[in-house]
Parts: sequence; C-alpha cells; structure tokens
Amino acid sequence: MAADDAERTEAPTPRRLSEARQHGQIARSADLNAALGLLGGLLCLRWFGPGLVSSLISFLRENLGERDPQAVGHIDLVSVMVSILMTVLTSVGPILIGLVVVALIANLMQVGWLFTWDPLTPKLNKLNPMNGFGRLFSSRSVVQLAINLVKLFVIGGVAYSAIHGRGGQIMAAFDMEDGELLVMIATLLFDVGIRMALAMLLIAMIDYIWQKWRHVRDLRMTKQDVKEEMRRMEGDPIIKQRRRRMQLAATLQKIRSTVPKADVVVTNPTHFAVAIGYDAESMGAPRVLAKGQDYIAMKIREIAALHRIPIIERKPLAQALYKQVEVGEEIPEQFYKAIAEILAYVYEISGKAQKMKRGTAA
Repeated sequence: MAADDAERTEAPTPRRLSEARQHGQIARSADLNAALGLLGGLLCLRWFGPGLVSSLISFLRENLGERDPQAVGHIDLVSVMVSILMTVLTSVGPILIGLVVVALIANLMQVGWLFTWDPLTPKLNKLNPMNGFGRLFSSRSVVQLAINLVKLFVIGGVAYSAIHGRGGQIMAAFDMEDGELLVMIATLLFDVGIRMALAMLLIAMIDYIWQKWRHVRDLRMTKQDVKEEMRRMEGDPIIKQRRRRMQLAATLQKIRSTVPKADVVVTNPTHFAVAIGYDAESMGAPRVLAKGQDYIAMKIREIAALHRIPIIERKPLAQALYKQVEVGEEIPEQFYKAIAEILAYVYEISGKAQKMKRGTAA
C-alpha cells in the first residue's frame, strides 16, 4: 500500500474527479452539517420560540380550562384532535421548515447538486469482516479518533466557559417564579448552545478543508494512469494517425481535380497557397478553388507547376484569402482590385487576354 501511494504522485485529472463524484466519492464534512443544523435550530427557536410557547399556552388554556361537567361527555374528539394537530403544525412548522432549509444549504455548500444511487449499491468487499477490521484499526481510524477527542475537548471547554461564573445566577433560580425561571433557563441554554454551535462551525470548516485535501490525495494518480486517461480522452494515437492519413489523402485527391482548373495560385510564398479561378460566363466574381497550408500548400504549387498555372507571390493577400475565404466561395469585394490586377497580369502573359478580346469582337 505504501509503495502504491509512493507511485501516485500526480494530481487527479478533472475527468477522474468527475467520475469519482458520479460514484458518490466526494469531500464532505458531517460536522459541518451538524454545526449548521445546531446553529440554524437555535436561531429558529430564538425567532419562532416565543410564538410557539404562546400558541401552546393558549391552546392548553382553551382546552384544559374549567368546563361544564355536563358538557364534557359531549366533546367531539375528532375536532379536538384536528385542533391539536393544526396547533402543533402552525407552531412547530416554521422551525421544521427552517431546519430543512439549513440542511439543504449545508449539503449544497459542500456537494452541490448531486444525485446518484452508486453509494447504495451493495459491494461484497464491504461485507468482508477482515476488511472491516482492517479499516477499524487503520492509521486513518486512529487519526480520526484523535481528531474526535480534540473536538470533544474543545466543545466541552466552550460549554464550561459559558456556564462558568454563573453559579450565583443558577442558585438564585430556586427563588424565582415559574415564568422568570423559564426565561432564565431558556436564556442560559441559548447562550451555551450558540457558543457550542459557533465552536463546532469553526471546527467543521477546518474539518471540511482537511476532507477536501484528503479526498484529492486519495484520488492521486500514477504517471501511467495519466497517460492512459489522456489516451482514452484523445483516442488511440494509431487510430488518430490513420484518420489523419485518410483526411490528407482525401484533400490531395480534391486539389488534384480543382487546382488544374485555376487561373492563378497566390502564395505566401511557402506557408499558404490559394488557387483562384474565374469564368466570366458562370461566375459573378473570382472564386477560391483550393487552398492549403504548409504541406498542402506545397502540393498545390507542385500541381500548378505541372499544369503550367502561374504562381504569384503576394504574402498579405495569400494569408488574408486563406483565413477569410472558404473553398468554393467567391472573393469578397475588398479583394477585387488586387485580384483583378493579378488576373490581368496572368491573362497578359498567358495570351488569354488576346483570346478574350477576339472572342468579344466576334
């Protein structure tokens, strides 16, 4: 196990983190849920508690007060039960809703939106008693036990600090009226609970950071794992190479049929090559018949030279046409002047201009 951990030196990739998340392997602190639940519950009691007490007192006075003995036998038990249920729901409902909202917020803060059945799927290795004993007496369990003891010591110290020094106030409670005693006890418990909740929240935040660190550490990968994952994501290099060869062959076959129809090839001179053709009878403007970069550009020049098609070097024009005009599209108006000058020159040196004039005169 130690040797395996020594080899796992690479940080987990986003794909590995995503797969672990889909399987329910996430960084999560149960202490954070407990701390936020306690803090939220205390605040809900602080806000809704007086209303809850008032409602219950009013209900008890109304239903347990002095009644006419003759009317007791005619009480409608169904209506009484409904009244009790509605009183409890309206009194305790806001507190329960507040606790549910706090629980949802605590989980969303840590996990986000996640729904998976994978953690509930039975796994035979978890039923193995030997594996259970191994986890029970592992170094991680010892560390977790030490952390829990520290948590217990800190929370106990906070609770003691909240009560310490209030002995006189507690002793004076024996002489208080019922209402004053209830208020004193509620205030004391709220003060102790708030301090404990804040202490638990601080501990839980530290625990969550540690859980995140441990989660990432447990998902570390070996160099070979990273290579295999990159191969899966990008595809087999042999298949990719074969696919590129097929694409290259299709491109070469296409330019072998289109470049001979061009009137001129504009080059960069070596990086880009754009074959341009123009037919006044079938085209409204000159059109890009083929284009290429580097190796394809070299092949376009070779085919053009083989068919004695003029090759003109115009660096900015060739680069602009390659980037802005697709194969089969007409030249944009902004390039008309430059292309017209090139075609006029090409027609002049090739004698095509004289043929066009004789054709027009006829």
